[in-house]
Amino acid sequence: MSTFLSYAIPGVPFGCAYAVVAIGLVLTYRATGVFNFAFGAQAYASAMLYTVLTSNGMNRLLAAFVAVGVVAPIIGLLLDRYLFSHIRSQDTTAKVVTALAIAIGLPSLVQVIFSNAIRFAPPPILSSPSRVLFHLGSTPINGTEVSTVLITALTVAVLTVLMTATPYGLRMRAAVESTKLLELRGVSSAKVSSLAWVLSSTMAGLAGVLLAPQYPTVDQQHFNVLLIAALAAAAVGGLRSLPMAFAGGIGLGIVEGVASAYLDPSSVWHAGLLPALPFVLLAVLLVADPRLRNLDSSSDPLSTVDPPARSWNPRVPSTVLDRPLRLLFRFIPVVAVILAFTSLDATWTFTVATGFALAICFLSITLLTGAGGQLSLCQAAFAGVGAFSVGQLAANQNVSVIAGALIGAAIAAVAGTLAALPALRLRGLPLALLTLAFALLADAVIFPTSWVAGPSTGLQVPRPIIGSLSFATDSSKAMLGLFLVFLLVVAWTVRSLLRGTTGRFLSTLRTSPVGAASIGVNPARTKIFVFALSAGIAGLGGGLSASLNGVVSAVDFNTQFSWLWVVVVATVGMTSIGGALVGGLALAVGEHLLSTVSNRFSPVSVLALVFALGALSYPSHPEGLLAFGRHSLVSSLEARWPGLGVASVEEEDLVL
Repeated sequence: MSTFLSYAIPGVPFGCAYAVVAIGLVLTYRATGVFNFAFGAQAYASAMLYTVLTSNGMNRLLAAFVAVGVVAPIIGLLLDRYLFSHIRSQDTTAKVVTALAIAIGLPSLVQVIFSNAIRFAPPPILSSPSRVLFHLGSTPINGTEVSTVLITALTVAVLTVLMTATPYGLRMRAAVESTKLLELRGVSSAKVSSLAWVLSSTMAGLAGVLLAPQYPTVDQQHFNVLLIAALAAAAVGGLRSLPMAFAGGIGLGIVEGVASAYLDPSSVWHAGLLPALPFVLLAVLLVADPRLRNLDSSSDPLSTVDPPARSWNPRVPSTVLDRPLRLLFRFIPVVAVILAFTSLDATWTFTVATGFALAICFLSITLLTGAGGQLSLCQAAFAGVGAFSVGQLAANQNVSVIAGALIGAAIAAVAGTLAALPALRLRGLPLALLTLAFALLADAVIFPTSWVAGPSTGLQVPRPIIGSLSFATDSSKAMLGLFLVFLLVVAWTVRSLLRGTTGRFLSTLRTSPVGAASIGVNPARTKIFVFALSAGIAGLGGGLSASLNGVVSAVDFNTQFSWLWVVVVATVGMTSIGGALVGGLALAVGEHLLSTVSNRFSPVSVLALVFALGALSYPSHPEGLLAFGRHSLVSSLEARWPGLGVASVEEEDLVL
């Protein structure tokens, strides 16, 4: 028993952080209907603020109060007041995209404010880990473990009293059942929502401050893992029960502590099973638990009185103005490509080629999410499968890069098929959570292994060689031409699918899966096909990108990139091929321009912040800023020259 305790006790502080965030997740989701993917980002923001304040000499208790008791509630209040309170009636995609924008933008804002320098772990709030307070059997209990448990227990006790013995708790519990019934009693559901956001944000900040001293450095990735571990804990109670979420968090921390001690550190089980435990648990619960499969189904008895969701059907001028503007919008990229081949130097040629590779990856989101309505958060993982496949095939099997890229795309398509099989009964939020678990599983278990990613310095990927034509230099326009050919082929394929029978099947499935099945559409077959094809497209883009860069490592296609890609495509235009092209070029060109301006800020952080701000417009303009800009232009022209007539946007607009 003493041996078991010596292994289990170190996992308790982690379990406390998991439990605190799990309770916050359940509280926010049940009271507001929003699953907050930004909890990890909020925890990171509070942890970074606490670290900066303590490193500058502020008292630890005062720094914790500022980070947890002041800044964290303000962040929650602002998120509710200016964002989530306006999208309560929106569909799942709008809510998830908004939450992802915060999850991407908030850490980027923190890094812009405090710079991206490495921050070492701050001291614990109350006591030092080197100070042993007492022994439990033969196991020493240090001050950090005691203070973490006491703070967590006090927080849970206060929350329990608030929820069970105060009018505010009664109103929040009533809001879980039905916000409309609550409003019929004369209670403002907006105030209840604000209270829920303040409480949950405070708990996210507390978890960040508690967890930060447990790691060597304050790293954003640690808090992304915190989010998924907490989600797995919350899933134990079906994202409904606060006590079960608390028990799940503590239990998961203890299991991780025991497993890390009993498993041989040099074994594949320690390297593979232990990091994957929260992700596997989450995936199993999502597939097996009916409560989680039906998260998007409302139990509100008054849910049917909701007005229909706002459909996007903007009014644009007739073809008198519309057709010339379409031609203009298509002519601009043609001119840009001509300039790229005739006037750009080697650096800009490389940048544009990078944009083309990203555009191919983004087309997978256009197909799967924009047309299919299936929100996937693991597209970067599929791109990574293609990248590592072409690297391994070229390095170890002497396969040409072009053939390797196509084989890598096929392997990624197989991975997409395997991911689609357990997700056949899922859609909306449960599907997004399942694909997120797959992405983090690839990050933690698959990509770091040497048989996938090669040595720690990265896997070398050569440039293509076709006969006597070499693509070995950045200044070679041939590489740019090759990428352009691949981009045009993929874009034509996606366009043909969306304008044909497949596109109509997807549109029907997105609107009503039951109705689609009643007219002969096979939902399972269509979903598997679209998942596999989108994964193959992402794998092709990842393989081309790896060949362009010459090296690929485990961090090149992590989960953060999946989130960023969704945010970028949602900002520019998720339903259009032009949106994928512009998004890829904007990301590549923006990173290149920012890298030449300043070394203080990470270009990726600044771009993530910019696109995160742009993605906040998605609930109001789901067509994307590219289409919104065109429609605003033609509307202003119509106002200047009235009488040209008004027509609805044709279906062609959604895929061109």
